[in-house]
Amino acid sequence: MESCLLGLSLFAFWDGWNVQVPAPVALTAVCLLAYLFCRRSPLIVSSDSEATRREARRAAHVARELEKIAEALRADLASHRGRVDRFKERVANIQASPSEATLQDLCREAEEILRPTMRLSNQISCAYDELRQQTNHLMAFSEARTDPLTGAHNRRALNESLDSMFSMKARYGYCFSLLLVDVDHFKQVNDMHGHLVGDQILKDVVSVIGELSRDTDVVTRYGGEEFVVLLPGTPLQGALLFAERVRSKIAERLSVTVSGGVAAAESCQNGKQLLSRADAALYAAKETGRNRICFYDGDMVQASQVPEIVPPTVAAVGDEPKALTAAPGGSGKNGSPPAASPTA
Repeated sequence: MESCLLGLSLFAFWDGWNVQVPAPVALTAVCLLAYLFCRRSPLIVSSDSEATRREARRAAHVARELEKIAEALRADLASHRGRVDRFKERVANIQASPSEATLQDLCREAEEILRPTMRLSNQISCAYDELRQQTNHLMAFSEARTDPLTGAHNRRALNESLDSMFSMKARYGYCFSLLLVDVDHFKQVNDMHGHLVGDQILKDVVSVIGELSRDTDVVTRYGGEEFVVLLPGTPLQGALLFAERVRSKIAERLSVTVSGGVAAAESCQNGKQLLSRADAALYAAKETGRNRICFYDGDMVQASQVPEIVPPTVAAVGDEPKALTAAPGGSGKNGSPPAASPTA
């Protein structure tokens, strides 16, 4: 009820600006703002204070983006309203004394008002897509889109974000990349130290990824010990740098290592294809020794050339330390598609 009342208040406030806002854009903006400021349930995040602060920063970022969209729309619509008022006044004057010359003047006036109208239409379309993207960010705070163990997004939230970004890519050539990360030898961690230790490691991995991520990045628990990081506005080279930072920081701070596969959306048609390419790169990273990053360059899988960090031994949290012995050779990821032989 409070959300509805605030929504009506915001709509009335917008109308007070004397600006004619297209109904879908206005209602979408009002619903989003009402949801952001009036949702009574708390954010679903982990109990860790750093994770809570990270989620708070993401929420603040969404609020700022919504505010910028609303302000840009307000300014553009107000400016256009002024042009329309002047056009109406000119038409009224021409109607008072119609003639061939005044008709030509009217045609020129219509041509002058047409160009900014078309430009405004494009701006509103862009704003609508931005609102959809921010809607996905807001939805990620709901329980249905959050992994209860780690506080990361779940696959439903990832799929919604992928759909939105591919829509932006098709319309505006939007650039983004994806990193798929898998914890090395995670089954051995659970077998040797128990699932409670394994759960804590998963939380710690998400914490490290979150510290290195931007507010706009989408960190998702993809399944088991796999995580996906969706990187908006990031080309392949930028995603590789980020992936290497994640890999090296986890090896430095935690008792496990991770392998990763990177792919850019540039030549992909949908989220399934992008995930398949990242999965093939991850498979290659597992097959060639783990604790490394591979990437799909558009034609084949290759290995990142950044030097490896020697992995530490795995020790139980709050228990006697025990070393994990890496399985010789490695078996790769189950169910992953075969990849081209990467360069070592």
